[in-house]
Amino acid sequence: MAAVTEYTLLRSPRARRVRVSVESDGAVRVTLPRRAPKRAADEAVRELAPWIERRRRALARAAAEIARTPGTVPYLGRELRLVPQPGRTRAHRRGDDLLVPAGEDAAGQLRLEPAAGATDAIERWYRRTARVEIAARLDAAVARAGTAYTKLTIRGQKTRWGSCSQTGAMSFNWRLLLAPEPVLDYVVEHEVAHLEVMDHSKRFWTLLESRVPDWRDHAAWLRRYGSTLVI
Repeated sequence: MAAVTEYTLLRSPRARRVRVSVESDGAVRVTLPRRAPKRAADEAVRELAPWIERRRRALARAAAEIARTPGTVPYLGRELRLVPQPGRTRAHRRGDDLLVPAGEDAAGQLRLEPAAGATDAIERWYRRTARVEIAARLDAAVARAGTAYTKLTIRGQKTRWGSCSQTGAMSFNWRLLLAPEPVLDYVVEHEVAHLEVMDHSKRFWTLLESRVPDWRDHAAWLRRYGSTLVI
């Protein structure tokens, strides 16, 4: 019997079946219903081994196609240079530089490179900035459409980029700031269209196309490169 690919096991009381996913770094994660036996995870990973390898190759290709310059992070189609600063605890943008906490070596000496926890500071900066960037676009989009939303929330889901509830509450993923600007604009318009048509019927896609004629290009970009939107 073939060896089982290494994976991380999670149990969820909300899971109704076995779910296998491949993370952006190629790691495999299996989510099981709370009472399902572990062998169910082994069987799923063994059965899906060919798909797992194809997915890993696809992720590697996508990452290579939009590889960023070392020492930078993407921001709406451009790159921000990471600039470590001693004593800094919060990330702060200054032009094309993103000032971040500096690290220390084993002897406690400062190093001019990001601290081990700098990623958390950078993510917090993206979340703060996402609210500003997205709110401005959302306000403009609903004004053009003649509609209104009730609430804006910034989240960090792995795969969901935006949502619109029946009550008009909007949610967007801060990772959209790692994508080109037209992709973010498309997702905003997609959710604003849901204020008028909640489903994905032909009427919805006709409405969206009237506002974003090239929406298919942006949707395809997210499908291909969404997994690379990590810091």
